[in-house]
Amino acid sequence: MRATLIYGAGDIRVEDVPDPVLHEPTDALVRVLRSCICGSDLWPYGSRPASEQGDRIGHEFLGVVEDTGADVSGLKAGDVVVAPFVWADNTCDFCREGLQTSCRHGGFWGANGVDGGQGEAVRVPQAQGTLVKLPVGEDSALLPSLLSLSDVFPTGHHCAVTAGVGPRTTVTVIGDGAVGLCAVLAAKRLGAEQIILMGRHQGRTDLGRDFGATDVVAERGEEGVAKVLELTGGDGTHAVLECVGLRPAIETAFAVARSGGTVSRVGAPQYPEVPMGFEEFRRNVTLTGGIAPARAYIEELLPDVLAGEVEPGRVFDTVIGLDEVPAGYRAMADRTALKVLIRP
Repeated sequence: MRATLIYGAGDIRVEDVPDPVLHEPTDALVRVLRSCICGSDLWPYGSRPASEQGDRIGHEFLGVVEDTGADVSGLKAGDVVVAPFVWADNTCDFCREGLQTSCRHGGFWGANGVDGGQGEAVRVPQAQGTLVKLPVGEDSALLPSLLSLSDVFPTGHHCAVTAGVGPRTTVTVIGDGAVGLCAVLAAKRLGAEQIILMGRHQGRTDLGRDFGATDVVAERGEEGVAKVLELTGGDGTHAVLECVGLRPAIETAFAVARSGGTVSRVGAPQYPEVPMGFEEFRRNVTLTGGIAPARAYIEELLPDVLAGEVEPGRVFDTVIGLDEVPAGYRAMADRTALKVLIRP
């Protein structure tokens, strides 16, 4: 079959790889209908050391079950399923606590001999706990939004939930990438009163307004902070959703947080230390967030997607075939694409 491999910074290739086979009785084989490129894929794309052997990549996919191991129940050939970006048994103590990202028997796609999601098929370990069956056909118009349940929509939701977003909450979302826009959508869904989106790409911020942003701040740094404070009577917002992962973003997040407020970060941090000192201590600002346990949220978010009450699939603004994946990475790295959908 064909699959995507990364050989180094800027070096993405689509090559022939062995077809996946069942290794364990808890495995399933899934033929991929849709996958995509994640903003977090751009970190290795921009910095990975060159190597002679490529590694599989991609952690978001939706597909059709082709075969299952003897110990897999509740799934059968022909089922349409979505896979969270971390595979897990969904039964260990961490999973039962809603933290499947720390599953004692789980792991990451594209690592330790496990297939990546950007290919024609995937061997899914711990399939019964990982995969979520979807009540749709292979040609459903909802597939882009259902694919978003693998990562980007639950990640935005996790950011909002951990920040305590609810009715009458004021919110600042930092970042107009796909996660930031899904954080806007999540905050709106949870009843936030005011949602300020900090972003400077108009096409993206226009979508953010459609998703529920009440205000857009294009300025950055001190100017951006001043604008948010102006919009909030000088106080800042109860919740700040940091969806970028760079140090200037977390610095801005603390600066626009209301006293007693919460900063949640879900952008993969590209800085070694959190700039949180006496000023944040004095104002009783809380820092939370982390990698999103997408599997914990899928059943909660799925009904609204199926009903069309939310359309997170709108973050996909570019659709490509599998052989076009290298160009898809370039487009996202160059900011000419928001999020790229792959149809193998």
